[in-house]
Amino acid sequence: MFIGIGGALEKMLSVSDGQLSSGKSMMIIGCFALGALIGEALNIEQHIENFGEWLKRRSGNADDNSFVGAFVTASFTVCIGAMAIVGSIQDGMSGDPTTLMMKAILDFLIIMVMSASLGKGCIFSAIPVGIFQGSITILASALSPLMTEGTLNSISLIGSMLIFCVGVNLIWEHKLRVANMLPAILIAAVWGAFVQ
Repeated sequence: MFIGIGGALEKMLSVSDGQLSSGKSMMIIGCFALGALIGEALNIEQHIENFGEWLKRRSGNADDNSFVGAFVTASFTVCIGAMAIVGSIQDGMSGDPTTLMMKAILDFLIIMVMSASLGKGCIFSAIPVGIFQGSITILASALSPLMTEGTLNSISLIGSMLIFCVGVNLIWEHKLRVANMLPAILIAAVWGAFVQ
């Protein structure tokens, strides 16, 4: 939750002439409202849970009641965020995997801790991370004209807020359907590229 709050505040707050000001409230509301509508219509969360159930059966963990919850929570924790997106774009556009390598080390540590508390379903979060980051890396050269500083800042802001939502679910059990909010990241990218 603190990582999400810190990332969001970093992108929302600015200091000019010794005054602290905030912004991007309308962008946040617009991205989450439209993104959640799209996500609920597509029922993304149910598809991810279905994939988790399939993994549970195929990996021989059919008796593990916490497998799907651990898989979904860990997947969101390591997929959503600025390092995943920015690192994949850097790798795809300039062939520099430094950010992704740092993220891989952090992800390894995070998944070890999460596996100890939530279960071995966390380990399988490597699959969506590979698909997510790999897709962005492959598409990065085609998307490079759209990847302005405003776009990356908008994606980072919404990604940080989604990380906060994952933290809320970790503390108060499953309250927010975070997967159904994922389209907010795409709306943020469009907003950053064309509106700002």
